[in-house]
Amino acid sequence: MSSETPEFVGDHDVDPTTLDIIESTLENTRYEMDRVLETTAISPVIREQSDQFPLIADRHGRMVMGQFGSAIDTIIENASFDWDDLEEGDVVATNDPYSCAGAVSHTPDMLLLRPIFYEGERVGFSSQWGNLMDVGGKTPGSMPVQATTVFEEGVRLPPVKLYEAGDLDEELLATFAHNTRLPEHAEADIKALAAGTKTAEERVQELCDRFGRETYLDACDAILDRTRDGMIDLIEEFVPEGERYTFEDYVDDDGMGNGPIKLHLEIYREGETVYLDWTGTDEQVPGTVNFLLNEKMFKMFTGVFLIMAFDPLLTFNDGYYDLFEVTLPEGTVVQPEYPAALGNRLPMMARQFDVLQATFSKLIDQFSVAGSYGTSPNLVYAGTDSDGNQFQMLEILYGGIPARPGGDGLDGHSWWPLFRTVPAEYQEAYYPLTIDEYSTREDTGGPGEFRGGHGITKVYTFEEDGAITFQDDRAHTYPWGVDGGTHGQTSEKTLIRTDGTEESLPSKVENVAVEAGDRLVFRTAGGGGLGDPLDRDPSVVAEEVRRGLVTEDAARESYGVVLDDGNVDEDATADRRETLRSSRQEPGEFDYGPLPEYDDLAEDIAEERREFERR
Repeated sequence: MSSETPEFVGDHDVDPTTLDIIESTLENTRYEMDRVLETTAISPVIREQSDQFPLIADRHGRMVMGQFGSAIDTIIENASFDWDDLEEGDVVATNDPYSCAGAVSHTPDMLLLRPIFYEGERVGFSSQWGNLMDVGGKTPGSMPVQATTVFEEGVRLPPVKLYEAGDLDEELLATFAHNTRLPEHAEADIKALAAGTKTAEERVQELCDRFGRETYLDACDAILDRTRDGMIDLIEEFVPEGERYTFEDYVDDDGMGNGPIKLHLEIYREGETVYLDWTGTDEQVPGTVNFLLNEKMFKMFTGVFLIMAFDPLLTFNDGYYDLFEVTLPEGTVVQPEYPAALGNRLPMMARQFDVLQATFSKLIDQFSVAGSYGTSPNLVYAGTDSDGNQFQMLEILYGGIPARPGGDGLDGHSWWPLFRTVPAEYQEAYYPLTIDEYSTREDTGGPGEFRGGHGITKVYTFEEDGAITFQDDRAHTYPWGVDGGTHGQTSEKTLIRTDGTEESLPSKVENVAVEAGDRLVFRTAGGGGLGDPLDRDPSVVAEEVRRGLVTEDAARESYGVVLDDGNVDEDATADRRETLRSSRQEPGEFDYGPLPEYDDLAEDIAEERREFERR
């Protein structure tokens, strides 16, 4: 194994029924924390889109229930106080990625941490972080594209006690909020985060009241141990020993003309331990797409992949971390050195999911997954309206989820399962804009026996002068198909001026001036397909043509399905499929799309940026 066996492994005194009750209560509490935060926060990125994550940890700071894994030990190590200095009613706050090894991955993510006490003894922690609307910095939304250091990305709060023994440090909160463009949002959202952590404190104390402190503590150990046992079973059954597999994919660029940017992962197993090595990944870049990948977070992601693929009823938590050994080379885009800019790390974060699942696709028989739309695109529109009031909209957009064994990818969906879209009615009510279109982009999901999810088209008409900043990716590289499936289509951005002039924009821009009446057409990428598209059920293809998801031309050319008045012509379809099979080349394991040579692609990316900056 990669480290010593955790001390929670062994026999436990808690009976199975009590253990299940405690585990289920903690799971429900995790979702109650979501609900409390989302009904008390005022920023739409939290309230409407659910860009936030909770966790409940044991007394040692290990996540028992939650989402991203725990970095509590790292936070305390970087604080001016120690574990023993924590008291009941304390709440620690930080939004500094470098103070928690990337557990919050850019400055808009504010994390609150609350120790939980029962009868004077610490029995656990609760934590919750959410994406604030703004924390200062050079651009509204605090996610500049052309920053080169974290100092340009807003005010950073090291781990400090925001609440001490239950008392809020009003001056600290006011000082932090004063340095943001939306201080009332910052104050309200941070207090909402504190309310979420308080909810978990109350539920854990109720469990201690009901079952006793020692039973609760033993149950936390047993939950971690049970997850670890389940992960050992998954590793031994599905991850072959003795073979090494690698995969590479590329983020388009860093928003400053540098790219493509390579991520390289090797996975192999020795005994119960799975090794994941990012050696061969490109060095950190000048722009903001660097991703300070937290080692524990990546262990969490790896375990979640196996759990969701093969045993979705297994709780994911920190219990299995000793079963994974991660190598993150210093100075690379997945472990950049301070003070590298991190604000638009999402393309890198999403691409590491793609690379992880592609490497496992090679490693695990009968489980292939295609490539995704490759980021969480975001858009900020900000300015001052005709009445002199400042406005700032922040929205996360979605694209095509890749096809997976037995099913199509989802259209226009987040790769975080619980994220939602902001209703157009909300945006039009609170911001000076109109949503003219929000639709699925036909033919953008990669054809396959199982189709990749389609990207989306969203069209905004701006009603006030202002500026837009956004990041996306997959404008130059394609979401790859797998096992005979075809690549998905790329993303596109077009700004239509009031005089009808159309400007093609790069996938990452900051502070582009817009005038009232200008329109932005924001198109996201699709997901890759899986399996031979000529094996797709013709009736499904016909239905998707009727629904406007696939064009009749694509049905004929990609799927070999010939339609007659909207219905499948079975004889013509059989002939067409035979013609396509006999005339095509044997497909490779992965279809990366019509990519130019590396040097040509790098020059295309650099020239696109030069041409944009000349305008």
